[in-house]
Amino acid sequence: MEIKGSAVKSIPDFIKKAHSERYMDWLEALPDSSRIIFQETILPSNWYSLKDAGIIPTQKLGEMFYNDAMQGAWQCGRFSAEIALTGIYKFFIKATSPFFIISKASKIFSTYYQPSNMEVADRGDDWVLLQISRFDEPHPVIENRIAGWIEKAMEIHGVASVKVDFTKSMTQGDKVTEIRVTWKYN
Repeated sequence: MEIKGSAVKSIPDFIKKAHSERYMDWLEALPDSSRIIFQETILPSNWYSLKDAGIIPTQKLGEMFYNDAMQGAWQCGRFSAEIALTGIYKFFIKATSPFFIISKASKIFSTYYQPSNMEVADRGDDWVLLQISRFDEPHPVIENRIAGWIEKAMEIHGVASVKVDFTKSMTQGDKVTEIRVTWKYN
């Protein structure tokens, strides 16, 4: 399974911004298969091994900087959304409905992970249930990174009390991963 370079690039960018004094410690803690990727120029349009360029480095940053791989992944996902949704995208996000943002996020998902599929399974006025039905290498670090991205995207939109949680997970043996997103209107 592969992850897009733009998602990979956000990992060292996040560490350099939030934990710059320990960037080299993080890099040196990676196995050779991952370290090589981050010592080279990461091309946003290229595809990289999900394990070596996504799972391992994100897990390591969580362990090193948060004493919790899942919390680190969540924070890295939030940072990735913040970077991705700037400029004209930020204006666009604020001008649309929360449901539109979530439905577009589900379509964008496959442009960051391949092969993968995410779709809106159900929705209400102030909630959406997303379902990941295809993800060949499910991992809780990646699920938490995705959830953090969604949370930050909704906050950028401007809704209040955003809550993102998992109702099912392929990492727990379920056939799909379900992500429930709820919010309140300001």
